[in-house]
Amino acid sequence: MSTNNKPKMTEIEVYGVESIPAQDRTSTPLDLFRIAFGGANSFATVLLGAFPIFFGLSLTQGLLATLLGVVVGSAILAPMAVFGPINGTNNAVSSGAHFGVVGRVLGSYLSLLTAIAFYSIAVWTAGDAIVGGAVQLFGFKDSQAFRGVAYGVMALLVLAVCIYGYQFMLWINKVAITGASIVLVLGFIAFSGDINFSYKGAFESTSTAGFWPAFLGSAFIVLSNPISFGAFLGDWTRYIPKNSGGAKVIRAAFLSQIASLLPFVFGLVTTAIVAEKAPDAFENFDYVGGLLATTPGWFLVPILLLAIIGGMSTGSTSLYGTGLDFSSVFPKLSRVQATIFIGIISIALIFIGRFGYNLVTSVTTFVTLIIVCTTPWMVMMMVGYLHRRGHYLPDDLQVFNRGQKGGAYWFRNGFNIEAIFIWILSAALSLSFVNLPGQFVGPLGNFFNGLDISLLVAVILPAVLYGLVLMITPEAAAIHGEKGARFRAAVNKPIAPIVKK
Repeated sequence: MSTNNKPKMTEIEVYGVESIPAQDRTSTPLDLFRIAFGGANSFATVLLGAFPIFFGLSLTQGLLATLLGVVVGSAILAPMAVFGPINGTNNAVSSGAHFGVVGRVLGSYLSLLTAIAFYSIAVWTAGDAIVGGAVQLFGFKDSQAFRGVAYGVMALLVLAVCIYGYQFMLWINKVAITGASIVLVLGFIAFSGDINFSYKGAFESTSTAGFWPAFLGSAFIVLSNPISFGAFLGDWTRYIPKNSGGAKVIRAAFLSQIASLLPFVFGLVTTAIVAEKAPDAFENFDYVGGLLATTPGWFLVPILLLAIIGGMSTGSTSLYGTGLDFSSVFPKLSRVQATIFIGIISIALIFIGRFGYNLVTSVTTFVTLIIVCTTPWMVMMMVGYLHRRGHYLPDDLQVFNRGQKGGAYWFRNGFNIEAIFIWILSAALSLSFVNLPGQFVGPLGNFFNGLDISLLVAVILPAVLYGLVLMITPEAAAIHGEKGARFRAAVNKPIAPIVKK
């Protein structure tokens, strides 16, 4: 498709969650790769890569846990890319086909949770790196006030990107792919002489008590990164033409997260170095401080560049979609107004989470909630997609956003009660099986000798239950395409007409 209609990156985006017209869908699967990888190619991901070492794994064990988390998370995430090109809107609105056009606000609140989490992590890590770099390079004095200023500046920079919208964010992430990747490669060179591939950690073997909870807990933390993009992929793929969707966008989404092994592995190997060379920082979970204390002098400036570029890319990919979606939850707000509103709330929570709570507690709490709440929602979306054979009625998805009622996805007053109940049950049971070493253990977390099976519950339970509901609940034939439903023959019953409330 010609890109003649593509707006300039300095033009404020005019579209909200309404379906993007075909002539304005000027993006490609490569653009999806750029945004999704750019959003993960940052200090925030580096910090998550540090957790396997903090949980006591050796370098080899940590690498295996990281690979497991990235690959499994990427596989769960990738199919969520298909909804944007089909419906021309974000994933929360698309979820109305399965949760009801009002019940789809569940997706909006999941995106808010994820946005606050990764916006916060991006700002915290970037701010800490900026302060630490300024202290070492220019002799500034570290203080809570200085850190507060750094956090505030980074948060406002990210908010400005989100206000301009999609094209500006795409440009930022193009820069992040190249710039951050170069810095990380330089980082491996800078620390090459200090990497200890025989770093042992706390567990002599896989049979050592506590190993498997630490291993699975580490994979759990890593997996949260790709899962966090689930609610946001449609924000970017809605600008991709329908005929460029399908396998192309699934592949782009999957590869974007596989590429995030670059920052993950950098975080892993440098944390092992920090553990040996800066044990005080390691014990206090001050990864950024430990990294700056052990880095060669010539690499300090590149670290600052990584902090700024990565902070803006990760923060903007997180915050942008939530501002976009909440302009439909609160129709009186434009996309820009909703973005500013959500941004102000998020900035306040950034300061509360960083100064009011322990960093590890804040990160692990966010990560746990994201996985146990978002994974069942994503799985149900995929099961629904298979059942409908990828056939949707984009106009009917916009009923709630336009202040109307009725249509193919009205269900019971806009809610699919069965689907929402399955999500609640799946998220609650998944949370109860969480077992993060020393951080969070659910009431059933030790039921399987300390093994964390929360992800299995979050995937299998909603897939089975929602699949059964679709098999036994009759749906109107008009909801499906010419081939009909996959799991059950549709019935010939009327669809509620779309009318004003």
